[in-house]
Amino acid sequence: MKLIFSRVNTEEEIAEVARLAAEIWREYYVSIITIEQIEYMIGKFQSIPAIENQIHHQGYEYYFIHHDGSAVGYMSVRQEEGKLFLSKFYIGKDHRGRGYASKATAFLEQLCKDRNLSHIWLTVNRHNESTIAVYEKKGFQTVREQIADIGNGFVMDDFIMEKEIPVA
Repeated sequence: MKLIFSRVNTEEEIAEVARLAAEIWREYYVSIITIEQIEYMIGKFQSIPAIENQIHHQGYEYYFIHHDGSAVGYMSVRQEEGKLFLSKFYIGKDHRGRGYASKATAFLEQLCKDRNLSHIWLTVNRHNESTIAVYEKKGFQTVREQIADIGNGFVMDDFIMEKEIPVA
């Protein structure tokens, strides 16, 4: 299985990420949060203007995850305070359970080593048990909890997880 991680740069690529995000979020999150919150979060965080702003003004890097020439998922990261923040990591429904998380984790660990970063950290919804289990299997530990007001009466009720990256 060969996965290719490619950086998102062009307007077309940003539009493809937004399309993929909307598809995955609507399918995956309905069992965890309301459809109203899903739609609000897609607009606020994963629409074309939101992604453009994150890439061009907030220091985020987006990466497609390609398998056999098609995008099966995406990730978004930002380097901050000597660590790598994994902001987004989503795999399409038909491609889950195939070991992509292991390959993605290895890719992120290499980014950390190349940039001399000590940890990868992320936020995950506290009710997203299957994803939490995947992160724990990859060596992430819950370091604290966080409830963030994201506007419009919605909050993100998350665990903050972190994985230490050994220095080479």
